[in-house]
Amino acid sequence: MRDVAIVGIGQTPVREHWDRGLRDLAVEAILAAMDDAHIRRADALFVGNMLSGTLGFQEHLGALIAEYAGLEGIEAVKVEAACGSAAAALRQAVLAVQSGQVDVAIAVGVEKLTELASKCTTNALAMAADADYEAVMGLSFVAINALLMRRYMYEYRVNKEDFAAFTVNAHANAQHNPFAMFRMPITREQYAAAKMIADPINLLDSSPVSDGAAAVVVAAADKAWEFSEAPVRVAACEVGTDTVALDNRENPLWLKGVERSARRAYQKAGISPQEIGVYEVHDAFSIMAALSLEASGLAEPGTAVRLANEGEITPQGRIPIATMGGLKGRGHPVGATGLYQVVECVLQLRGQAPAAVQVPDVQYAMAQNIGGSGATVITTILERLTK
Repeated sequence: MRDVAIVGIGQTPVREHWDRGLRDLAVEAILAAMDDAHIRRADALFVGNMLSGTLGFQEHLGALIAEYAGLEGIEAVKVEAACGSAAAALRQAVLAVQSGQVDVAIAVGVEKLTELASKCTTNALAMAADADYEAVMGLSFVAINALLMRRYMYEYRVNKEDFAAFTVNAHANAQHNPFAMFRMPITREQYAAAKMIADPINLLDSSPVSDGAAAVVVAAADKAWEFSEAPVRVAACEVGTDTVALDNRENPLWLKGVERSARRAYQKAGISPQEIGVYEVHDAFSIMAALSLEASGLAEPGTAVRLANEGEITPQGRIPIATMGGLKGRGHPVGATGLYQVVECVLQLRGQAPAAVQVPDVQYAMAQNIGGSGATVITTILERLTK
């Protein structure tokens, strides 16, 4: 199996793109990534998306987007893994190049969530839960995460206000990211006063519904310098799964999908958790940031909230997370999120992140994309390459 590198990146601003279609966003990100890699063609295209058929009434995205990106004729398919769709597409691109079946592959994640009424979007997102045993009972993803947060607070004697540190950090970083949706700082007082959505989760615990696309170009590492002046090695891109429904889990506060995915990624990359310099966490809700830190081996069970309140998750801390806003500040266009995370890790490794959030001397960066409430998890570890 060949080593693989990311040689080009592209992204659109995360916004409510009412004037632009899904294909337009995808093409913009793809062309930006191709321009960054100095290429005109690729051998394969993998499109990550969750809800194009339900909210956009458009399937068959692989061929459609390949056509409009000027890549007609190449292998092109859609990949779906709920909110983990973008990283799942990346994994397919990585495997294709690793195997030698293709030399250059593109992965793009794209989603439009703002076209229809919020009720329609909420119902569509709930399809990532167990339809027969969760969604049918009226459980939205906000409600599912509220159950997790309430249990965490009870088990570990944590106060609701303690979760503010995750939101404050995300927004402090997002203000420096020109692609982020919410480029403004948030205070603990604003967090405490935010509208309650599903007790104990409030508006500022929750990532926003949004539109966007992000893309990467993947090539064999031994040829990476032919495409890019700053290629980044894909040290690992590993999947772990768990039950879809919370009630089937032995311990709902331990994300086995995260643990399995992260453990496999560390083993594949040949590193320990302590060597991760940047962690782009899937903070769709603040409780998910805490649970992911713990299941990834970066905090002991019940300690992630304390870690956040001690400042260890900031760009100056021991384990920087959400360095460009995360899902909370940058936005969460679900089928695109995983590749936004990867693009941000590449910028950190290249030393091209905004100065205020650039983490110095990053050797390894980790992006973790979660589908559902932890049922599908793809952990990607990227390594800085030097000639």
